[in-house]
Amino acid sequence: MEFKHISVLLEESVDYLNCKEGGTYVDCTLGGGGHSEQILKKIGSTGHLVGIDQDASAIKAAGERLSKYEGRVDLVKDNYSNLSYVLDELGIEKVDGFIFDLGVSSYQLDTPERGFSYKYEAPLDMRMNRNSHRTAANLVNNLSEDELAGIIEDYGEENWAKRIAQFIVEARSEKRIETTTELVGIIKAAIPATVRRSGPHPARRTFQALRIAVNDELGIIEGAIKDGVSRLKKKGRISIITFHSLEDRIVKHTYKELAKKCTCPPKFPICTCDTERQVKIITRNPILPSEEEIEANARSRSAKLRVAQRL
Repeated sequence: MEFKHISVLLEESVDYLNCKEGGTYVDCTLGGGGHSEQILKKIGSTGHLVGIDQDASAIKAAGERLSKYEGRVDLVKDNYSNLSYVLDELGIEKVDGFIFDLGVSSYQLDTPERGFSYKYEAPLDMRMNRNSHRTAANLVNNLSEDELAGIIEDYGEENWAKRIAQFIVEARSEKRIETTTELVGIIKAAIPATVRRSGPHPARRTFQALRIAVNDELGIIEGAIKDGVSRLKKKGRISIITFHSLEDRIVKHTYKELAKKCTCPPKFPICTCDTERQVKIITRNPILPSEEEIEANARSRSAKLRVAQRL
């Protein structure tokens, strides 16, 4: 299947980087290479771009798309949680900007055999990095009822999490749950018919929750932001697109933490924490997609862009 992914908030996210001719930039979630190509157009023939993605299919597709920029691009198959290691291996100490486009790509959702979507019959996989040993099937068949309920409630914000977990445990006692359609059937049985008739697909939140858990998507965001900020040059920027309220909350709070001047209690006569303010928040309110973009690409609807600048 051809790697297809529409870059969300493309112009806005790259424009906010204030790309400099000859600068060095890192696309931490390469995907199909849309944001990377936009950056390369702005940084000129002496600019350098590093693209990171844990999905081999993304690396291959972006490599083909960016082949005309040969000599100016390094593509690395890795997780952005290893950002500092990647830069060290490339001999890069500081960069002018980072861009993150969090969440799952359109290609991953639309490739049935990857098991990300409740729309297709497929093995319960959901791995962004196919070398990982943890799949959605592992979680569904091995976690306790309480652990499953916690994941579905916390990451999926699903009101029926406990009941869904109960039904999963009952079903797997009869037979191991192997496919997306098996899991969808269990979820539908767990959610009352009156609830299923309105709102989104009944399996959407549970599938989202399992995907986040399989790939530890939320657990790596804060550390990656802090690593990125530490590698930014003065006035360098970090541009992050989120698609989920939990992702956005982590980005917002991490920016705020890095922007604090002092963490001492207000009543302290003098500062004893020696906290150094590291960033200035550029986007006090997140940048949202236009109505035109949402109309052209419905998956952009929940996107939010937040940007910070190194002091």
